Amino acid sequence: MVQYRDGNVATMTETILDNLITAVMVLDSSLTAVYANPAAEQLFCQSARRLKEKPLPQLLQHCSADLSLIRDTLTNGQGLTDSDVTIVIDGEQRKVELSASPLSWQTQQAILLEIKPIGQQQRISQEISQHAQQQAAKELVRGLAHEIKNPLGGLRGAAQLMEKMVPDPAINEYTGIIIEQADRLRNLVDRLLGPQKPGAQKEQNIHVVLEKVRQLVQLDKSDNVEIKRDYDPSLPEILIDEDQLVQAILNVVNNACQILADKGGEILLRTRTEHQVLLHGKRHRLVAKIEIIDNGPGVKPSLIDTLFYPMVTGRAGGTGLGLSITRNLIDQHSGKIDVISWPGNTAFTIFLPIRR
Repeated sequence: MVQYRDGNVATMTETILDNLITAVMVLDSSLTAVYANPAAEQLFCQSARRLKEKPLPQLLQHCSADLSLIRDTLTNGQGLTDSDVTIVIDGEQRKVELSASPLSWQTQQAILLEIKPIGQQQRISQEISQHAQQQAAKELVRGLAHEIKNPLGGLRGAAQLMEKMVPDPAINEYTGIIIEQADRLRNLVDRLLGPQKPGAQKEQNIHVVLEKVRQLVQLDKSDNVEIKRDYDPSLPEILIDEDQLVQAILNVVNNACQILADKGGEILLRTRTEHQVLLHGKRHRLVAKIEIIDNGPGVKPSLIDTLFYPMVTGRAGGTGLGLSITRNLIDQHSGKIDVISWPGNTAFTIFLPIRR
């Protein structure tokens, strides 16, 4: 057992707090820091002195947790823990575990706030789990689509046969409707199934793809939507199916245009290279990073984890197929697509391996 003498308990406590990887802050009733350990300084990229100048809500661009619940710990005397919180600091999104506990010291009251970053291994585990769920959902939809497609063919064939055997204009009007609706459902099923394998791939400049997408969108977008570009000219060519990648990125950009159409806004197409990125369990030394960023209202938090599932959409009138198809096409290029979103910022990021 460690023996403390000569008031060294306070010194030892301070040493422990200084060496924690968990960000620890003591907040007053206005959620302004009165103490912050070095891990908190590192998390917020500010000194403890600067952290004491602003309340917590002003230090965060976005927080998925309701910060008023932290203040409520003072009145209800109960602690708060949330193991899946998304915060945004200086434009960077982080997943953290957040705990708040009321503190009483003589006549003073304060809040002990602990913010623990979720480790990379846990993030990888979450990604693997989500990918497995998405694959299961995709296979379920594909199986269902195949089952629907078979009787649709019989239904259409029977309507065509009836049209030939009973040349009655009144009957033909109804058989025409049957054939038309069967074709419409078949097209929907074909979109659900999507391409099952990549087409012919060749070395291609990704900026050619992005410019084709931009030109296609320019023809149909609202005048109050502006598309900006920030390309890295040093990006090497990558092995892709140009048509499939145009379709994948077009789905994302079109969604952004439709969301921004009412109030207007900006869409940024940005490219960069990134080193040592894990894609589907395999580490790649160099990858192309393609970002589609808009300043719209953001994706509802309840949809973030299932946004790439078939038939999931946050847009009125949407089919929920576009992003599912996009993910399928990106997967076929051995890449991955991620999304981060908060009000005023939604960024879809596509990673594609650069083979050298």
